[in-house]
Amino acid sequence: MTPKTRSLTPSLRLTAVLAALAATTALSACAPLLLGGAIMGSSMVVTDRRTSGTQVDDQAIELKATSRINDILGDRGNVSTTSYNRIVLLTGSVTNEADKAAVERAASAIENVKSVVNEVAIGTPASFGNRSSDTLLTSKVKASFVDAKDVQVNAYKVVTERGIVYLMGRVTEREANRAADIARGVGGVQKVVRVFEVVSEAELANPQPKPTSAPATNKP
Repeated sequence: MTPKTRSLTPSLRLTAVLAALAATTALSACAPLLLGGAIMGSSMVVTDRRTSGTQVDDQAIELKATSRINDILGDRGNVSTTSYNRIVLLTGSVTNEADKAAVERAASAIENVKSVVNEVAIGTPASFGNRSSDTLLTSKVKASFVDAKDVQVNAYKVVTERGIVYLMGRVTEREANRAADIARGVGGVQKVVRVFEVVSEAELANPQPKPTSAPATNKP
C-alpha cells in the first residue's frame, strides 16, 4: 500500500520556511569557518556573495558603530547599525538633527567603512509592538524570497524599521528589481527602500567589489 502524502496548509508552510531560515542562521553562527562557502540543505544552498574577510569586517563595523553610537546618544535615541560589504545602513530614531548627524559621522569614521546610508528618523523610539511587527515582517519577506524560487535568498540582507523594508546586497539590476517587487507584495510592508550595490553579471563572478563602488539607494 502506498502511503498517503499530506500537503501543508499555508500557515504551516510559512512556519516551516521560517524554521528553516532560523536553522540556517544558527548554523552560520555556530560554524564561522563556513563563511563564504556553501551548506547544502534539503532544498536550499546557503551562500554569501561577500568574501570571508569582508564578512568579518562587517561584523567588526557593526560592533564598533553600535558602541560609539551608544556612547554618543545615551538615552536620547535608539539606532541600529547594519553593515553589508562595508556599506553601513543606520536605522532607528533620535530626538534631534544634531544627533542624527553625529551618529553618521561616528559610523563614517570607522575603519573599512565605504559609505553610510543614514535612514535615522527624528522622533520617539519604536515601541515593543513596533519592533515585534518589524521582526515578523523581516521573516515574511525572507520567506517570500524562498517561495519565489527565482531569487537567491542569502544574497539579500533584509532590515525592517516601522514597516519600512530596507534591502541590502550585492546584486544585479534584475535581482534588485525582483527582490523589491516581492517585498512590496508582502502584507504589512509600508515601503521598500533599496540599498543595493548593483553590479553586472561579470562583476558578480568576483566577490570582491571595486573600491570605488557605491550603494544604489532609491525609495520608490
